Amino acid sequence: MLAQLPPALQNLQLPLRLRLWDGHEFNLGPTPSVTIVVKDPQMVTQFTHPSLDALGAAFVEGKLELEGSISDVIRVCDEWSQALLSEDDDSQPVRTFHDKETDAKAISYHYDLSNAFYQLWLDSDMAYSCAYFETGSETLEQAQQAKFRHLCRKLRLQPGEYLLDVGCGWGGLARFAAREFGAKVFGITLSKEQLALARERVTAEGLDDLVELQLLDYRDLPQDGRFDKVVSVGMFEHVGHANLAEYCKTLFGAVKEGGLVMNHGITAKHTDGRPVGRGAGDFIEKYVFPNGELPHLSMISAEISEAGLEIVDVESLRLHYARTLDHWSERLEDNLEAASKLVPEQALRIWRLYLAGCAYAFARGWINLHQILAVKAHADGSHELPWTRDDIYL
Repeated sequence: MLAQLPPALQNLQLPLRLRLWDGHEFNLGPTPSVTIVVKDPQMVTQFTHPSLDALGAAFVEGKLELEGSISDVIRVCDEWSQALLSEDDDSQPVRTFHDKETDAKAISYHYDLSNAFYQLWLDSDMAYSCAYFETGSETLEQAQQAKFRHLCRKLRLQPGEYLLDVGCGWGGLARFAAREFGAKVFGITLSKEQLALARERVTAEGLDDLVELQLLDYRDLPQDGRFDKVVSVGMFEHVGHANLAEYCKTLFGAVKEGGLVMNHGITAKHTDGRPVGRGAGDFIEKYVFPNGELPHLSMISAEISEAGLEIVDVESLRLHYARTLDHWSERLEDNLEAASKLVPEQALRIWRLYLAGCAYAFARGWINLHQILAVKAHADGSHELPWTRDDIYL
């Protein structure tokens, strides 16, 4: 039995209660809003060094139980970690080997979990990427449709144009571009579960003549400039720092002269791409996105430029993603009983922490989301973009 708290935990003044395996309780501050139930006595020794990955792993592995809203849990645990740990500014950027087999396994691990599980908390089109809130008061459904429209307008997509959708997911954007803008779309994914449902939805909407979806690695894309426009949403996070140059060159080779390329993805806080401190990035690497690597805006911008594309517009949607993730997290929390029947308990624990934790991380600027629009200029340097952005917002 633990007679008293370790000295490092005393006087922290956090709204946190620790309930031990024997029923004893310790409050780390007044009016606790979060209770951590300690199932494994060995965890107590780690409480003086509460890295976010260690706390997250303990919950995933059933060594801890959590009481309180998941958003409060994330906030209080971060305050606890901040009080006792440094930011680990000497952490090193991750560089992992990425080949086709490795990337396919990583994508399958994340996206082939259960289509029905994702349907519980995504919008009806199953857009698993940052939504676009034009006023801030939109529903998730409205904001995801606004995101699709925003992307297509930025691409100045016209009827009959051939659009490449890299990492098409469940096909929401591909169907929207075909249905609302009259584009012909070729979409690729590495997830078999996504592809099966995406194809079903294309057929159900009568879009088979306009939308073709395939299981294909981006490195196998044709390099004959056949596409008028290219869009990549929430995909380049899986590419890896070492492969960014190849990724950008592949997009360059796929689009015709005068064509536009839109890269929409999560970017790192630090310019060298090292993960955020105190273990949050390590938790995501281990449990959520194996081999995922976030480049800084400057890193991906440099590779886009070196590939021969000219960047013409950059927009940060960081707070849009924080709001998107809040919606996702709340919807999952409202459907925990149903979710528990669709995925293993450990997977559900991972996703509860991941969605709420990422909402917190985006809100506080630990990570960002950038839309980067680039053009493959003609040989003489010309292109057909309008002189202003006015047409995007008409």
